[in-house]
Formats: sequence, structure tokens, C-alpha cells
Amino acid sequence: MGNRVARDDYEWVYTDQPHADRRKEILAKYPEIKSLMGPDHRLKWIVCMMVAIQFLAFYLVKDLDWKWVLFWTYVFGSCLNHSMTLAIHEISHNTAFGNNKAMWNRWFAIFANLPIGLPYSASFKRYHLDHHRYLGGDGVDVDIPTNFEGWFFCTRFRKFVWIILQPLFYAVRPLCINPKPISRLELINVAVQFTFNAALYWLWGAKPVVYMLAGSMLGMGLHPISGHFIAEHYMFLKGHETYSYYGSLNLLTFNVGYHNEHHDFPSIPGRRLPLVKKIAAEYYDDLPQYTSWVKVLYDFIMDDQLSPYSRVKRKLKGEVKQE
Repeated sequence: MGNRVARDDYEWVYTDQPHADRRKEILAKYPEIKSLMGPDHRLKWIVCMMVAIQFLAFYLVKDLDWKWVLFWTYVFGSCLNHSMTLAIHEISHNTAFGNNKAMWNRWFAIFANLPIGLPYSASFKRYHLDHHRYLGGDGVDVDIPTNFEGWFFCTRFRKFVWIILQPLFYAVRPLCINPKPISRLELINVAVQFTFNAALYWLWGAKPVVYMLAGSMLGMGLHPISGHFIAEHYMFLKGHETYSYYGSLNLLTFNVGYHNEHHDFPSIPGRRLPLVKKIAAEYYDDLPQYTSWVKVLYDFIMDDQLSPYSRVKRKLKGEVKQE
């Protein structure tokens, strides 16, 4: 099932991440971009609608045959749940209610977490901001695969399995790379989520619970939308550690494909990132970019030069302030 990947280590660099310098340069040239920062007031209503749709789906699947439960889980539930994880990504940047109401964003993320079934919104916030601040930082950025992942998933078949198991590795990786004390909000997130899961089972039985949990696992595993996990930072071209995608799946993912733009301006909501690209086009048009997340998944599996080790990594200098 393919030759063993030759790469046996990360791509170590000794430079700072490119996004901070590019942000300063763009803002000096286009100060009007600052007007794009701030909350997206439509986001909370979109999230509420998505939660309501999944609640309706829970009710509708309770009386279906199991084959149809599994069919709709992959075709519909997985898409909506993956989209909801990216809504939580948006909320983690305080784009629902703004920085002045930070805790409102945290509580709203726990609400958005309900139809996903797996309590992760509070933990995601803590680790994701480290990913932005210390992109590729050794021992801090948990978006970087572990040494075990790079060593073991080194053939085409094993990379295929690794992609299927992406949700598992994203859950376990922080405990291996950068464990943090459990916060009060994380405990509340777990208690609220498990109470909801139990209530769902008590009301409508096992089928909605399977639809919910399997939808989350399948949507973040071997699924067209999950191509963004690979597309964002895996080094398909030497010297480039962040890549954007400008295809139609951005409509389902809060424009997470505009990833160079997002890392340059994490406080700008996804809905406005296309305006960043339009205003500062000369900074983005010539950067490597994708038009298909499905092709990204295929190329990652089939290219014997690519593996979980295909990430830019750097030793951090000075004081590291984590969430």
C-alpha cells in the first residue's frame, strides 16, 4: 500500500511565523482593514438555526431504520456537525458577542457544542489561541502531530487510517504535547454535554445519540470537509506553512478556507475574510492555494513525500504566555 515516506522529522525552521509581520505591513498600507474587526452579529442567529436543525434531525431519525440512520448520519449530520465545530472556532475568537463580552462567547460555545455530543468547546478555546500565537511552536502548538504519528503513519494505507482517526488524535494530542490543568469552564462543558446526551437518550432512544456522535466522528474523519485539517498547515510546498482554499465548501465552514487571511487577522470574522483578500489582493493572490479539499486528502495519501511529519516546527524564544 505504498512506499514508506522518506521524511523522518518535522521541517524545523529558525524564523518567526510570517503572519505577524504581514499583518503589520498590510495594516500600514490598508488601515481600513481595521474596520472589518469586531463581532459578526449574524453569527449567533446562524448558530441557533443550526442547533435547531440538528434538534429536529434528532427527532426525525428516532423512528428510522438503522440503515437510514447511518445514511443520514454521513450525508447530513456529519456535514452539519463539522460545520458546527467551525462555528465554535469562530466563537473562540469572540466574534459572536465581541471581546467586551468574552464570557458570553464561552457560554454560547457550550450551547453550540450540544448537537456535537463531545464536550470540547472550552478546551478548544484554550489550545486554539496558543496555535495562533505560537504557530508551529514545539511543545505548545497541539495542531502539530506527535512524533508517534509521524513515525507510524508513514505509508499510504496508514495515512488513510490516520485521516479516518483524526478526531481521536485531535482529542488525545493535547494530553501528550501540552497538558493543562482542567479549568472550571471545562468541567461545566463536560457536565452540560453529558446531561444533554443522557436527556436525548431518555427522550428519544439510542438512534439520535448514534446519529449525533457518529456524525461528529465521521464528519471530522474521512469526509470532504475534513480536508481543511490537512490543507491549512501541512507543507505541500517547502517554505510555506499556511495555505488558503477558495472553493465552495467555504459556504459551509464559515470561510475557514481563507486561512492565510485568518491567521493574519484572527479578530476578523470569517464572513469578512474575503474582503481582506479583496483589499490586500497583492499579498494573497500569489501565495500557494487550493481549490479542492478532496484533492488535498487524495494527494496527502498518495504522495510518498507527505506524512504527518510534513509540518513546519520551531523552537520558541523568550517567555511563552499560554491560555
